Amino acid sequence: MIYRNLVLGFMLAVVTGAAASVLAAPTSDLTLWYRQPAADNQPMDEALPIGNGRMGALVFGGTARERISLNESSLWTGGENPSGDYESMGAYQLLGNVYVNLLSHTNVIDYRRDLNLAEAISHVSYELNGIKFDRRFFCSYPAQALVAQFNAGQMGAYSGSVELADGHQGKMVAANNRFTVSGTLDNGMRYEWQLLALPKGGTMAFVTNGNAVRLEFHRCDSLTFLVAAHTDYAFDFNRNYHGAAPHDRVTSEIDRAARSSVAKLKSSHIKDYQSLFNRVTANFGQTAVKQRNAPTDQRKLTAFETVDPGLAAIQFQYGRYLLISSSRPGGLPANLQGLWNDNNDPPWHSDYHANINIQMNYWPVEVANISECHLPLFDLVTSQLPAWRKAVSTAPEFKTADGSLARRGFAVRTSHNITGGMGWRWDNTANAWYCQHFWEHYAFSRDTNFLQTVAYPVMKETCQFWEDHLKPLPDGRLVVPNAWSPEHGPEEDGVSYSQEIVWDLFNNYVQAADELGLDHEFRDQIAGLRDHLATPGIGSWGQLLEWLQEQHNPKYPELDTHDDHHRHTSHLFAVYPGRQISVTKTPALAAAAKVTLDARGIDSASDVREWSFAWRLALYARLHDADHAYDMLRHFFAARNSSPNLFGLHPPVQLDGDFGITAGIAELLVQSQAGDIELLPALPKQWPNGQISGLRARGGYEIGLVWHNGKLVSATVKNLAGDGRCQVRCGDRVATVTLAPGATRHLNAELQ
Repeated sequence: MIYRNLVLGFMLAVVTGAAASVLAAPTSDLTLWYRQPAADNQPMDEALPIGNGRMGALVFGGTARERISLNESSLWTGGENPSGDYESMGAYQLLGNVYVNLLSHTNVIDYRRDLNLAEAISHVSYELNGIKFDRRFFCSYPAQALVAQFNAGQMGAYSGSVELADGHQGKMVAANNRFTVSGTLDNGMRYEWQLLALPKGGTMAFVTNGNAVRLEFHRCDSLTFLVAAHTDYAFDFNRNYHGAAPHDRVTSEIDRAARSSVAKLKSSHIKDYQSLFNRVTANFGQTAVKQRNAPTDQRKLTAFETVDPGLAAIQFQYGRYLLISSSRPGGLPANLQGLWNDNNDPPWHSDYHANINIQMNYWPVEVANISECHLPLFDLVTSQLPAWRKAVSTAPEFKTADGSLARRGFAVRTSHNITGGMGWRWDNTANAWYCQHFWEHYAFSRDTNFLQTVAYPVMKETCQFWEDHLKPLPDGRLVVPNAWSPEHGPEEDGVSYSQEIVWDLFNNYVQAADELGLDHEFRDQIAGLRDHLATPGIGSWGQLLEWLQEQHNPKYPELDTHDDHHRHTSHLFAVYPGRQISVTKTPALAAAAKVTLDARGIDSASDVREWSFAWRLALYARLHDADHAYDMLRHFFAARNSSPNLFGLHPPVQLDGDFGITAGIAELLVQSQAGDIELLPALPKQWPNGQISGLRARGGYEIGLVWHNGKLVSATVKNLAGDGRCQVRCGDRVATVTLAPGATRHLNAELQ
């Protein structure tokens, strides 16, 4: 924090007075807030999310009846699912709901509900009969518990009851102000959650009415509720992904939290959370006072019509907040809904979609400086490999040219769960796309131990799989057979999407082998295969071809025409998140990619989803088209694309768009995929003045920027783990920066 404050101070000092005044961001610009509770029937659209990476909650903010909808990320039905049938794969589940009944709390005034991104705390406040009431909710990673505190401006002001509704009719035990709920799902997964009530003043007692139990409280000064939850899930194929029963762990966490004061729980929560969140500060300019002072549900709609740099900064930081809250070391990675789920039959099973969605979840993790949050993805993938290898070894779809079943490697269907099961059709090159994340974690962190022990074995195995399965054409080019361009068009050999992803795998593997000095012969073999892969062509109207040949398919008459407005842009993988196509190194292909992207369109007749805008934002940024990139961000705020709580609205809700928007905004400001560090490659004219600090660049560097009137004013480059020599570019200016480990270099507008 001392370093960041010094850097920020330096950057502000060199800006003119006019620019500096623009950069003073109000604290409200890190807060989502509302004048009404979330509707009970709109949990995923309106309730506010909190989470500690493994356990999460949606807070509704009702006055007479508060609802807290709970999740634990490993509560899944389903299993290994050898049939591959999507419906039998299982789904992510609701843990349960907590209801706090305050029946007299109606007709309140001065109501406000908010989520403070700077502290990861949700608040509810209002006044009733001259008494001010205040609630705060947070999910603590250090305590592994949810904390809900109900305060009042007058002693003895709280009378009401607490009820629990388990998501699976588990067994409930109520004693000593504690609810304990436990059960077993159909797949044998055991789960437990506990709520402990800690009143100050007043009285509290359990009341049983038939099968229902409620905890009644009378004339309490304040109330604190602690919630902990676990399942018996384990990252272990050999134990069928089951471990120890959760009871002792849940009890221990509740008891430990109860021995601490709420103030200490809050302090440790904020300290831990801010150790990640505070690494990046962002300000994209000044928002009009009227817009800035509007509640978030109204403000986001206005932002679709009128530029709101402050809300763009909120959305950028919101993606970071959501990833910190839904993906922490030791837990599972964020799924289609991140961590939050209000029912047991969620859309698309709230699963892991391997053809874009889970990858998009993790696009911002490295560049937005929360690298630790990437680790759950690697833990999940490596834990699933034995099951995926087993499935592929018997799959007729993966027979080799000699008719043999697959002997090496693994593949992934379009969807998968957390217990080895997959569903829907095979996405042949999803294995290679997953490998990109392993490589990117190293590229940014320069963690050689991770590369050697975790990433390299998976990358090598995947290269071996594709060594066995590539198909030679008569002209010597190599293609992926029977490939698909998700979720679009026919299945053919040499689809650009698959070609680009395998090129990316091979290219990254060659670099990994060079970094580690391993497997020289195999490294050269893979480099040769890479160089013989068929690459995307350019079509008759200048478009980047999505298939090996231009399509004239009567079954799909729109393909390779200006009328193709499909939501997916799968064949532009090589632009982003890949690096095979770039404006500087492959200008003709980059121009063709832009022709394709422009033609896809975003009008009401097109099939564009919330995540589509996020991907297209990043694509336009890589193509240095700031105007179109900003338009993608603007459209994300439209009513049909994001919800009042800023969750991406597919519809229904899924969160990959939120994560993708954060990544896309970072690409507007810093890019490093082409070997140098490029500053402000696609700065929108709507943000003429601003600053950002803490973005990461490949090679182990951290970047800070200040700009004014659309031009760079100053930059900082810190060597966190790099080799000490990097090339920095801004427009036509290029500088080579030499830095000792841990050192920082301050650059002016001329990169001097």
